[in-house]
Parts: sequence; structure tokens; C-alpha cells
Amino acid sequence: MEDRYRLQAQANPWMITSAPFFQGLPETAVESALMHLVTRTHPANQVILLENDWGGSVYFILDGWVKIRTYNLEGKEVTLNILGKGELFGEMAALDEVPRSTDVITLAATVIGSMPAQDFVKLLQIEPLAGVRLAQLMARRLRQVNRRLRLRESDSQSRVADTLLFLAEGQGKKGQTGTEIPNLPHRELSSLSGLARETVTRVLTRLEKKGLIRRDQDSLCIPDLSALERMIV
Repeated sequence: MEDRYRLQAQANPWMITSAPFFQGLPETAVESALMHLVTRTHPANQVILLENDWGGSVYFILDGWVKIRTYNLEGKEVTLNILGKGELFGEMAALDEVPRSTDVITLAATVIGSMPAQDFVKLLQIEPLAGVRLAQLMARRLRQVNRRLRLRESDSQSRVADTLLFLAEGQGKKGQTGTEIPNLPHRELSSLSGLARETVTRVLTRLEKKGLIRRDQDSLCIPDLSALERMIV
């Protein structure tokens, strides 16, 4: 199966180069940076990276999604982010050459391309726009974290609504009936929002009854992002 995905990535280079990070970069520079890229497929719930691993590669998600997790002082798992197709991770350890600060685990069958850290750093050194793209990525993630921290004292409905909007910003896909995001297990939404799983389940049911979300087995649809945002107080 790994070979099948490697062939798929080689036959469809847009899977990698269509990532926002590469947008606008010279084709020759991108080709050089991807020369040693290796693609692999991973099943759901597989650990890709562990905290304190050394950062030898930067990773691009070609399909599927992963969660970035850590643990609080009480040993409770905390989900810091959910990343999907087109996004990257592992860039911080590659830049400052220190061990990784979080775990990365797949939430579904996921195809990942790994780029040697030295190739990633070289691209940043020779292409100023690559540095701008990375700065934009880190600024967006910082804004998201700041917003979630501000809402930590809000009511449960606000926190669940904000979590869904957070996922829509990162993973949302425009469909005919609204913005679709992965229908994550309630335990993942619980970890993201900092709420009990039972509380998340009750809030989701309430939002569904109000027509603010629609759920099926694989996806959750938000018909009107603005209407859901108005639920945040």
C-alpha cells in the first residue's frame, strides 16, 4: 500500500505543490526542495511523532488528518490542533534544532510526505516568499490559540461553537449546502474545547436541533458560519 501511495504522489505532483505553503514559489525551487521527499500512508490512530523526538524532517499532509497533542500537569491529554490536507507540521523542531514538543497522531488513514529538515531550511534561505508563507502559517495558528484561550471561561455552547469554527477555518470545504468539516469523535472535540465529552455531545445535539449544524457518519456541515459565530458570547 505504501508503494501505491508513493506512485500516486509521483503521478499527481499537485497533491504536494498545491499546499498553501508552496503557492507562488518558483517551480524550480519547489522541485529542488521536494527532490528527497518520501511519501507514506499511515492507518488511523498511528503515532507519527512523539514528544522529545529529534526534528529530522518536516511533514506535509497529502490526504487525511492528524491531531497535535500534549499532556497537562495532571497527565490529561490535550489536543492542541487538528491538521488536514495541505498543511504541514514539524517545522519548529527543524528550525531551532531541538526535540519536538508535541505528539502527532493520525485520526484517519493519512498520506504524509516527509521532507528532510535541511531541504526545508535551504528553501527558506533561498526563497524569501517561503519564509513569508511560514510566517503567515505561524501567525494564523497563534491567532487561533489566542482566540481559544480567550474563550476558556465562556459557556459550553460558545466553546463548542468556536471549536467547530476553528476546524472550519483549518479544514473546512465549501459544499452545496454549507462548509463541511470532519465529523470527529466527541472525545477529540472534548479535548479541543476543554469540556467533558458528555457536555460536547449535549451541545452538538442542541446545535443540530437549531439547524446550525448537520451531521452524518463522516462529515459535519455548517450551513451558515456567521449564524454559528453569533452563538459565541
